[in-house]
Amino acid sequence: MLHDWTNLFTLTGSAGGALIGLLFVVVTLGSGLSASQSESAIRGFVTPILVNFSGVLFQAIVVVAPWPSDHPAGVLLVLGGLTGAIYRLATIRWKGKADFMALSGFDWVAYNGVPVIANASLIAGGAGLMVEDARAPYAIAAASTLLLAAGIYGAWDLTLRTLKSRSKT
Repeated sequence: MLHDWTNLFTLTGSAGGALIGLLFVVVTLGSGLSASQSESAIRGFVTPILVNFSGVLFQAIVVVAPWPSDHPAGVLLVLGGLTGAIYRLATIRWKGKADFMALSGFDWVAYNGVPVIANASLIAGGAGLMVEDARAPYAIAAASTLLLAAGIYGAWDLTLRTLKSRSKT
């Protein structure tokens, strides 16, 4: 069922891997923050962005691997989606405690809502693979796309806020 999707997941996996590397540039830019700001910013914002990009890479590896059937891939994707959803709920709490930046409106949706929806889509896609539902690859592709979009938004927003914070010092 996933054979026709190899090109898409090769592309999204490559993008996720490349963006992980670029995220290190953002972290380097933020090295001028105070110790308390750095810790809360990393825990509440940088690590979840890294998890977004890593999730896309993980999904691509699982989808592109030559499994004997779609069932093992489905199991791994459901587990990945459950783990991601649980992690997201924890990061919502961490972000609330961060003194680096406050989220409101669209920012809250981009940082928290979109990744939760992506993980729900991943769970549905993985479960769909296990029962051989033809819509499963679409749900998995949606999860990868949403995590990429949330990660890119978060990295860009974090970069702008870091630069703004550095210019005040």
